[in-house]
Order: sequence, then C-alpha cells, then structure tokens
Amino acid sequence: MLVHLAVEAGIATITLDSPHNRNALSTQLMQELSAHLEQATADEGVRAIVLTHTGRVFCAGADLSQAGEGIEEGLGRLLNLLRSMVETPKPLVARIDGHVRAGGLGLVGACDLAIASPNATFAFTEARLGVAASVVSLTTLPRMSDRACARYLLTGEVFDSATAAAIGLITEAAADPEAALTALLDGIRACSPQGLAASKQLTTRAVRAALTSHGQEMIDLSARLFGTPEAMEGIMSFLQKRPPTWAAAP
Repeated sequence: MLVHLAVEAGIATITLDSPHNRNALSTQLMQELSAHLEQATADEGVRAIVLTHTGRVFCAGADLSQAGEGIEEGLGRLLNLLRSMVETPKPLVARIDGHVRAGGLGLVGACDLAIASPNATFAFTEARLGVAASVVSLTTLPRMSDRACARYLLTGEVFDSATAAAIGLITEAAADPEAALTALLDGIRACSPQGLAASKQLTTRAVRAALTSHGQEMIDLSARLFGTPEAMEGIMSFLQKRPPTWAAAP
C-alpha cells in the first residue's frame, strides 16, 4: 500500500506513503488515493478529509520512471483524480511538511485549504523538463495572481511556504502547522454537512470550470510535449542528474 486512510473524530486522514519515489504520482498511488477519497466521501461520519504525507516530500509530481507507459492514460487518470478531489462535497485540507513539485502542486490546488510548515518548498518544474504545467494549471492558476503564475511557471524556481501563502497557492504558512490544522478542523466541525457542501460549490466554481472546459485540451497539450525531443532530453537529464543539452549557460 502506498496510501493509507484513517478516520478519527469525524476527520478522515489520507496519507501518501511512497518514500522510495518521493510520493510521485505513480499509477498505483493515484489509484489508491482515488479509492480512499471515494471511501472517505461515502462515510457519513466524516466531516472533513486531510491529505498529508510521510517523509520529506509531500509529492514530487509525475513518476518519470513511467513516462513511456501511456502518457495520455496517465494524464487522464490525474485529471480524474483532481476532479474527484474538487468535487467531493467534504472539505479537503492539505497538511504539508515537505517539498512539493510539479504535479504535486495540482494536488495542493485541488484541496480547499492547505497548511504548510516552514519545511515546505514549492516549484513548478515542468518547463525545466521541456514540458508545461498543463493539467496542474487547472487547479493552481485559478488560485494565484497572474504575475505569480508567470513568474513561477516560467522560471521553475523554488519558493517557500510564506510565498506560497502570499500568492494564494496555500491557505497558511504556519510555524505550528498542527495548531493551525486543529483550528481549521474545529471550525469545519462547527458547520453542517449541508452547509459545507453548498459552500464548497461556491468556492470551487472557478476550478471546476477550468477542469470542465480545458481538461482534455491540457491532456492533449501535455501528451504532445512529452513526445518531443526536448522533453525526452529533459526527462533523461533529470533521471541522469545532469543539465539538459538545451539549457542555456548563464
């Protein structure tokens, strides 16, 4: 098992536990995450869902070791996962205590609330591999300012949790993330299931519209980019831990 589910005091906690590949979005991890999300959503005793992780990495993004195994199918699986996260009527809260890269940011954007510790860092690294944050953009760009989107998607630079909060990617950069999470969950417990579901319909309107209107377009874009020589070189250079041949010298 790469993903675990535990329920206590009305809160379902889903934990990504695949440290060998930094919780990358492998086929197995996405399937297990989707199954646990469905189970938590169906549990009438669950008021909210927390998504967290083991190890120093929340999620490293796509599992590049599977890059040649049905790109479009994998992207479709990711799109469906993000849609199910956004469409669950229960509040979904990310609890982040490590690094988040590329596709992992899509998970953060699909959560309604996100708390990150000072240990967390973030980066849209796709352009450094010769691709783009296509499917991931559907849950992240609606939450961020245009200038922030341009800066971080076009540079691939790493930014901290305080910056992530300032640009709208996360809810709070917390020195004490457990206390911050507890405060959020206490507030959610004070709300009715009906009120929470209806309120979530309002707060996710822009993200749901992006997923519906541009989902297939983003899958097509990403699949096309992954098949190009530049992307193949970018992925190979990443796996071999060397600069890609097309990277310009400073």
